[in-house]
Amino acid sequence: MSNSIFSSRYPFKNPPLPYGYNSLEPFIDSKTMHLHHDKHLQTYIDNLNKTLAGHKELWGYSLQELIIHSDILPKDIKTPVLNNAGGVYNHAFYFQGMTDNKGEKPSELADFHISKTFGSYDGFKKAIKDAALGVFGSGYAWLVLEFESDRLAVMQTANQDTLLNMRGVIPLLNIDVWEHAYYLKNYNMRNEYIDNWFNVVNWQSVECRLWSVRRV
Repeated sequence: MSNSIFSSRYPFKNPPLPYGYNSLEPFIDSKTMHLHHDKHLQTYIDNLNKTLAGHKELWGYSLQELIIHSDILPKDIKTPVLNNAGGVYNHAFYFQGMTDNKGEKPSELADFHISKTFGSYDGFKKAIKDAALGVFGSGYAWLVLEFESDRLAVMQTANQDTLLNMRGVIPLLNIDVWEHAYYLKNYNMRNEYIDNWFNVVNWQSVECRLWSVRRV
């Protein structure tokens, strides 16, 4: 799944996963990946397209632009556009943030930032796990770069809110803690799902995002 979903325009399409549905086994099961990508994400895309269908003036805006420039949205469709565009953005970010190259460890630049902020990789794991467990109801935990301080931070978002309108914050990685992300395999054991997720984190993707904003 390339970054094109973020810059794509109406009508939005569901890009394929960058790995097979069963490629994250045994950590995330194939049935969950099928339902999560083909049903849940597809529903957000379908609803977003349906909402925008009668508003040709918005067809030229990318997915990110619809969220960032939400002030241009007509009042009667603002909430459904933001909810569904957020659902597409957050899910795409989540799927890109995992890899079938299981057991990846942070590469040099990511490890440098992790050590500077959290002291160690275990410190990072505790911080993001605490944040993910602390999301009340549905939402996401995020690893971000705070641009001014050049340090990492962990944040939470509720439901399908995004971080796109938060100045000075560069999203690097997220974990989806809606129940549909883990309930078939882990039932109500969110902590078990989070521990499994650490085994499929795409640190190469994090590294690329860090290099894209690295100061010369």
